[in-house]
Amino acid sequence: MILDTSFVVAMEREGRRGGHGATATFLDSHRGERFVITFTVAGELACGRSASTFHGWQQLWRPFPVLPWTRDVAWKYGEIYRQLQTVGTLIGANDMWIAATALVHGMGLVTSNISEFRRVPGLAVVTF
Repeated sequence: MILDTSFVVAMEREGRRGGHGATATFLDSHRGERFVITFTVAGELACGRSASTFHGWQQLWRPFPVLPWTRDVAWKYGEIYRQLQTVGTLIGANDMWIAATALVHGMGLVTSNISEFRRVPGLAVVTF
């Protein structure tokens, strides 16, 4: 499963508080799963306060493999854009990149941003 930025940020906040919150519970209940992030999530993490240093940024994404940009992902992004634009329900560009990566790799997306990602046809959206 792909972890969205909302999940990784929530996980980092829970870790700082020292508590066992929603992200830890989710990971515990999905022990057999493989979790990854996308190149876009890595970029979004680089924008946050917790990643104000290169080392801080690495700590956020390092537990998870990063899926790269590919031509197939780029094409899927365009398909998603056209589909959502046609019906007037566009979502943010970064969210479309994340969704495209998930669809190309046949993976579900773990997020708290349900209202945006549910607009993408065929995307398996998982809440935490």
